Amino acid sequence: MSSTLLKDASAATSRRDFFKRAGFGLGAAAAAVSLQACDSDDPIDGDVVTLNFANDFGVLNYAYALEQLEAGFYATVIGDAAFNATFNADERAIFQDLAAHEAIHRDFFEAAIMGAGGNPIPDLTPDFSSIDFSDRSNVLAVAQTFEDLGVSAYNGAGKYIQSAAYLTLAGKIVSVEARHASVIAGLITPNSIAASGQIDANGLDKALEPSAVLAAAGAYIQDDIALTNVPTV
Repeated sequence: MSSTLLKDASAATSRRDFFKRAGFGLGAAAAAVSLQACDSDDPIDGDVVTLNFANDFGVLNYAYALEQLEAGFYATVIGDAAFNATFNADERAIFQDLAAHEAIHRDFFEAAIMGAGGNPIPDLTPDFSSIDFSDRSNVLAVAQTFEDLGVSAYNGAGKYIQSAAYLTLAGKIVSVEARHASVIAGLITPNSIAASGQIDANGLDKALEPSAVLAAAGAYIQDDIALTNVPTV
């Protein structure tokens, strides 16, 4: 499957309007990263994409990788020939919104990393061969997996972000991802706000370490992704 799928989600909302409403712009984001020691080393080592957590660029590229995956998935969902027959009008509107949000998140991270003088990882190549995009239950199950994984990833990686400004941005994005996870849960089980087991007895959402997240996401990505210099926190 072509890696261009990771760039094809059509945005129903303009990127500029999204950034304005969310309360952050690329200029502010770039300034936040510039406060850290800038490591502009190329994240590509042969055929392996390396996420170097020695500074914020590694964490941002980690988020960028996950947003690429989600954007590619939703672009494929809404672009599939069976989309109109598989989902009703309300469900199609939800998926189109999700596709737009994830494309905006993906593009934001790419622009922010470049604006701060860093090197974004390349466009990843998805592997969605295990997904039947004409099967409503299968698509919803994978959507739930991706959204819950995204929330858990942001929750788990927050402690590695050195910039307070970027931690705030991550919090704004993870709140949107949690809304995505909730709406998908409601489509699977009416009136549900979360998948079973996602929220613990203390009312807290899951947090996963980057290694666990990438192990789960790896089933849907052809590229090899390596982690380096992940702090012991």
